[in-house]
Amino acid sequence: MSTSAVDRRIRSLRPPKRRLDPYTAHGSLLEEERRADGRIERALTVFLAGAECPFTCSFCDLWQWTIDGPTPPGALARQLDSVLQALDEPLPDRLKLYNASNFFDPQAVPPADVPGIAALAAPFAAVTVESHANTIGARTLAFAEQIAGRLEVAVGLETIHPAAAAQLNKHLDLAQFDSAARFLSDNGIDLRVFVLLGLPHVPAEESVEWTVRTVQYAVERGASVISIIPVRGGNGEMERLQALGEFTPPVLSQLEDALDRSMRFSSTVVTADLWDSDRLTACERCTSDRIERMRRVNVTGRPESRITCTMCGSA
Repeated sequence: MSTSAVDRRIRSLRPPKRRLDPYTAHGSLLEEERRADGRIERALTVFLAGAECPFTCSFCDLWQWTIDGPTPPGALARQLDSVLQALDEPLPDRLKLYNASNFFDPQAVPPADVPGIAALAAPFAAVTVESHANTIGARTLAFAEQIAGRLEVAVGLETIHPAAAAQLNKHLDLAQFDSAARFLSDNGIDLRVFVLLGLPHVPAEESVEWTVRTVQYAVERGASVISIIPVRGGNGEMERLQALGEFTPPVLSQLEDALDRSMRFSSTVVTADLWDSDRLTACERCTSDRIERMRRVNVTGRPESRITCTMCGSA
């Protein structure tokens, strides 16, 4: 999979990968999501176990949720069917299929399995999958035509900071992202975008500013939903860069700032990714209240006053 010296270095620093059963989804999640027209959707996210992404991004921690080698034929449909069978309540509006890779990579999602996945997705009004911008194309259109609901593709833009983007090892430039965004728009497919907060090679004091600039870039290219994701350590490469002084882990107040400043983009839903947010450096007394405030803002889209804390002086 990896051939370059950078790929090999990044992969060599990773801790051991956890062992996953390729026939069992490694998780699912029911949540409420706001859409740009103000509707609140119920969404079921299914975390599928499949082949690892062929790109070796420096910041990635999703590789640990993948298997070695190609996804076995029939495995993803079996995983999805098991989750749906176990769902003990009415089906939600949206199905999100996150396979920690690229849905349109045939190594990750065998083409012969797509009709079966589409059939299982038929009861849902909308389906979201994730993909590197460079794997969006004919397979995307084919899947959009096979599902009954509307397709949305989640794409990692990460950052428009020129120095940081050049160091991500993502094999993506802005022209490629723009091309993918136009392709989706021209074919009636929604675009969801991931934007990172706290990237290496971005000075900590500029981190929020560049995150908001990147959010604006995605808004201008038609993103329906944008998720701000704090960069997480633990893959070895982030620790190497931190030791060199090139990476400063983001803190909770930066995520709050980025979300609050992005509320002005009213045409697009902008949310803070709160997965593992309790690991971000913050005050022990007010952290849970601050996370809950962001959770409310994510759903309502309405600005709220910041939490005031006498211990840390935040407000």
